[in-house]
Amino acid sequence: MQWTDRIRQVKIILVVAAILIAVGSLVVSNFLTHDLEQQERSRMEVWAEAMRSLNNADENTDLGLVLTVLNENNTIPVIVIDSHGKVTDFRNVDIQTDNYADSLARATQEGHRLLAAHRNIRITLDEHTHDYIDVCYDDSLVLKRLALYPYAQLGVVLLFVVVAIFALLTSKRAEQNKVWVGLSKETAHQLGTPISSLMAWVEILKEQYPADDLIPELDKDVKRLQLIADRFSKIGSLPEPVPTSLNEVMDHVIDYMDRRTSKRVKMVKQFPDHDITVNLNASLFEWVIENLSKNAVDAMGGEAGTITLHVEETPTKAIIEVSDTGKGIRKKDLSNVFKPGFTTKKRGWGLGLSLAKRIVEEYHKGRIWVKSSEVGHGTTFRIELKK
Repeated sequence: MQWTDRIRQVKIILVVAAILIAVGSLVVSNFLTHDLEQQERSRMEVWAEAMRSLNNADENTDLGLVLTVLNENNTIPVIVIDSHGKVTDFRNVDIQTDNYADSLARATQEGHRLLAAHRNIRITLDEHTHDYIDVCYDDSLVLKRLALYPYAQLGVVLLFVVVAIFALLTSKRAEQNKVWVGLSKETAHQLGTPISSLMAWVEILKEQYPADDLIPELDKDVKRLQLIADRFSKIGSLPEPVPTSLNEVMDHVIDYMDRRTSKRVKMVKQFPDHDITVNLNASLFEWVIENLSKNAVDAMGGEAGTITLHVEETPTKAIIEVSDTGKGIRKKDLSNVFKPGFTTKKRGWGLGLSLAKRIVEEYHKGRIWVKSSEVGHGTTFRIELKK
């Protein structure tokens, strides 16, 4: 749980950092954009005054300064519209046409759009005739890019967070895999010697007490230990699944669990009449069903209840459901049940369901999840295997 909590904390820190960076970038960009808009507005007011001076110029007017002001605008798109709605001048407008007539038509359309958006400065040319011009202007390319910059930065930050979280999860998964493999191999190795000794003792007991009814049961338990050691030895390798009767595998599990479970717990099997064959590593997959069944028994807490093992098939997959009438799983814990270290038991390691998920999804290319769970009423796990 400590590792899981640490990963969750790191995720939260990364997301909060990304949000703070994005918000800070948006705020700073907003201030810069606002200042640049004010500057461009001031420049357009000066440019509009220059246009008024040009329109009202006579033979005594010095046009040098006026023309300098007009020609210095090389960045802000501007369109001049007279009082009759006709475009008299335009510059820095991105219009790509084959002839001037088409360019003028496009400029007129764009000018009226800016006029409707109130992006204009009206200059009165003659107070008596009420003649005027509208200097319509748009944001410069620099201002448009600056307005889009924080969103691009936000995308980069989010991408960074996603990559960082992915790298973190990959590192965690790789570390977990090493722990799984190392623990499993070492467990199989440690079990090997005492199991071999027990097998030898069982053979001696068979010779000395051939009529003893307890020795066959002891032999079964020793073989069971041998099977468990074999399962552990296969963790970390990729055992090749072979065509196997799913009905027989489930029957083995039910037979094993039924003899080792309280009589107050009833095991019910719901199998189709025909046999279902899927590619399985039988010993590992039995481990999965045993684990789900043991968890179901533990969920009942010694009370009477029912464990239902349901098997069905579709044209493309086999479906196994393990349901119990136990205490159920809280909604807030549903997303954590398959994480290593998560357990609600006082003496649990929290590895069973994580290992079951690994066996189903990595070794058998299937899916396992909690289909439904209700506190006080029970839980149903569902497994789907491709046929």
